[in-house]
Amino acid sequence: MEIEKKYRVKYLPENLDQYEKKVIEQGYLCTNPVVRIRKSNEEYILTYKSKFGIDPKLDQLAKVCNEVEVPLNESGYEHLRTKIDYKMVSKVRYIIPLENGLKAELDIFGGHLEGLTIVEVEFPDEEAIPSFVEPEWFGEDVSQEKRFSNNKLAQIERWT
Repeated sequence: MEIEKKYRVKYLPENLDQYEKKVIEQGYLCTNPVVRIRKSNEEYILTYKSKFGIDPKLDQLAKVCNEVEVPLNESGYEHLRTKIDYKMVSKVRYIIPLENGLKAELDIFGGHLEGLTIVEVEFPDEEAIPSFVEPEWFGEDVSQEKRFSNNKLAQIERWT
């Protein structure tokens, strides 16, 4: 199960080049349930996400879904890439350590989403959510706003 919160970004943290960086492109083969392909640096992944069986109370605290990831090889990825719906989503992700062993995944989007910057935090369980204190550079919590989900972002013409 994936439990995460998603935020707009007030400003970028300093010295981003000190953090782990992933260059990501991803596309969607289906959006209900979500079936996604992703290239992250030189890693290829097929992901299935579903809300089936998720407690609605927990889903109000954070964005929650069942998630299964399986590795792909490059040729499988390239084949599936020709079958995606909508646009490819491209972004650079920085993995920034936070307190209590948590990590911020800072996404700086490119392509048709140029100008959009989002940060996500994944939690090990629901008990970790109430004690989380957002860093100063985090902005508005948009966890419940569907327009900020990557599969919805793939469907728009451009970020405005």
